[in-house]
Amino acid sequence: MRRNLKWLSFLIAIVIIILVRENTRLIQLNEGTQDFGFWSVVPALLTLTLCFVTREVVPSLFLGIVAGGVISGEYNIIKTFLIPGIGSKTYGEILLIYLWCLGGLTGLWTKTGGAQYFANWVGARVVKDRRSAKLFAALMGTVFHQGGTISTVLAGSTVKPLCDRNKVSHEELSYIIDSTASPVATLLPFNIWPIYVAGLVAATIPSILPDESAAISFFYRAVLYNFYAIVAIVFTYALSLERLPWYGKRMKRAMIRVQTTGKLDHIKATPLSSKELTELRVPRGYKTGNIDFLFPILTLLSITIIPFLIQVIPQLVKYGGIKETFKLYVFEAFMLAVLVSVGTALYKGMALKKVMEGIIDGCRGVTLGAIILGLAITLKGVSQHLGTANYLIRTTSEVLVPWLLPALFLGLAMFMAFATGTSWGTYAVVFPIAMPLAWAINPDPHFLTLCFAAVLGGSVYGDNCSPISDTTILSSLVCGADHMDHVVTQIPLATVAAIISAVFFTGMALFKVPLLVIYLIIIIGTVTMVFLSKRAKNHDLDREQRM
Repeated sequence: MRRNLKWLSFLIAIVIIILVRENTRLIQLNEGTQDFGFWSVVPALLTLTLCFVTREVVPSLFLGIVAGGVISGEYNIIKTFLIPGIGSKTYGEILLIYLWCLGGLTGLWTKTGGAQYFANWVGARVVKDRRSAKLFAALMGTVFHQGGTISTVLAGSTVKPLCDRNKVSHEELSYIIDSTASPVATLLPFNIWPIYVAGLVAATIPSILPDESAAISFFYRAVLYNFYAIVAIVFTYALSLERLPWYGKRMKRAMIRVQTTGKLDHIKATPLSSKELTELRVPRGYKTGNIDFLFPILTLLSITIIPFLIQVIPQLVKYGGIKETFKLYVFEAFMLAVLVSVGTALYKGMALKKVMEGIIDGCRGVTLGAIILGLAITLKGVSQHLGTANYLIRTTSEVLVPWLLPALFLGLAMFMAFATGTSWGTYAVVFPIAMPLAWAINPDPHFLTLCFAAVLGGSVYGDNCSPISDTTILSSLVCGADHMDHVVTQIPLATVAAIISAVFFTGMALFKVPLLVIYLIIIIGTVTMVFLSKRAKNHDLDREQRM
C-alpha cells in the first residue's frame, strides 16, 4: 500500500508538470542556451529519486522518459524518444552481443556443463586449503570477465562446492565473487562494456569523442586510470591470500568463525540459494569435457585480445601510450564464440533441439538487463534533447574547482549507483552530463580521462555494495550467503578502496602526479600491506580465540 502511494505521488507530479507546461511560460526552451533551464535536469533527478525510493529501475527509467516528453512538449514519447533510442545502432549492437551472444553462450554452458567441468578439473589440481580455494575463486572470477552478472553466476556456481569443502565462509566467498565481477569487466574490457559506454559518450565532445569508434578507444586509454577497480581487485586477491592487515570487523569475525567452528554462516543467518542458477541441465548421455569451455572462451579472447595487442603495442612503443583509434572485433568474437560452442556440442552428439534450448534459456536470463539498457539509452536521448549538459555546464563551470571534479564525479557515481543498484543505469545518467561539463571546466584530454575513469569506477563501487544491485544479490545467491551479511562485510573494504582512488584522482588533478608514480605507490602499498598482515594475523587470531 505504501509503495503504491509513492508511485501515485510521482504520477501526480507528472500531471502537475503537464499543467504547468500547458498553462504557464515557466517551462520553455531557452533559444540562446538551447536548454530548458532547471527543468532540463528534472527527468534525471526524477529517475534517481524513484530508483532510490521504490528500488524499481525499469519503471523509474520509464517515468524519467515520460517526464522528459512532458517538459519538452513531445508527448508522443514512443515516436520521439523510444523508437529512436531502441531502434538505434548502439542498442542494436548491445542487443546482439549482450542478449543473443552473451546470453546464448551462457545458456550453452549450462547445457554442456563446460564451465563448471573446467573449474572442477582445475580446482582438483590446485586447491589444497582455504587460501588456495579463495585464490582459485578469484581467478575464476577473473576468467569469467565477460560481464558483471554473467561472471557472478558462472564463477560463483562453479567454485562454491570447492570452497565449501575447504571451509571458506560464505561472507568471504561472496565478497570475492562480487569484487571480481564488474571491477574485472572494466579492467579487462574485452566485452560489451566499452560498446555500451561508448554509445553514451559518443558526440558529447565532438573534438575528442566524435563517434563510437573514438569513444571505444578512449575507454581503453582510460583503463589505466580506473583506480577504484585496480585497488578493489588488489584487495580481493590480498583477502584471498589472507594478506590484508584489516578486513573490517564483521569479515574478520566470519574468518575466525569458520576456522574455529567450521560454520560457513553465522547461527542467525538466512542464506540465499537458487537451484536454477547452480544446477546444470546437461542432457543424458552427453559427455562433458574441457573443450566445451575452452574452445569458445579461447575463441572469444583470442579474437578480441590479439588484434588489440597488434594495434596497441606499436603505439606504446612510438608514443608511450595509446593516442590513436583502433579496431576492436568484439562483435565478431562473441558471435564466433557462440558458433564454436554450438559446433562443439553438435560434434559431440548433442541434439540440435537441446542446443537451441540452451541458447534460448540463456537469452531469457538476460532479457531484463536488455530492457534496462534500452531504457537507459533512451533516457540519454531525453537528456540531450532537453539540453541537460548545456544547463549544468553554464550553471556550474564557473563555480566548481577543477582539481576536485574527478573526486566529486567519483562520489556522485558511488552514491547514485548505490541508490539505484546499477552501474549501467548510473552511466546512462552521469556520462552524457559529466563529459561535457569536465571539458567545459578544463579542456584537457588528460583531465577528461581522469573524470571518465572516476565515473567508471565510482559506478562500479555502488554496484558492488548496493543491497539492491543484481550482482550483489546474485553473489549472495550463488554463494549461499545471507544477503545482508554479504553487503555489510563488503562495504568497508570497498569504501577504503574508493577513498584511496579519490586520493589518487585528486593528486593527479591538483599536483599533476605522473601515472607511473601512482602505480609505484600501489606496488609499495601492496608490499607494505602484506608485511603488516603477517604481523597482525597471529595477534588477531589469538585475541579472538581468547574472547
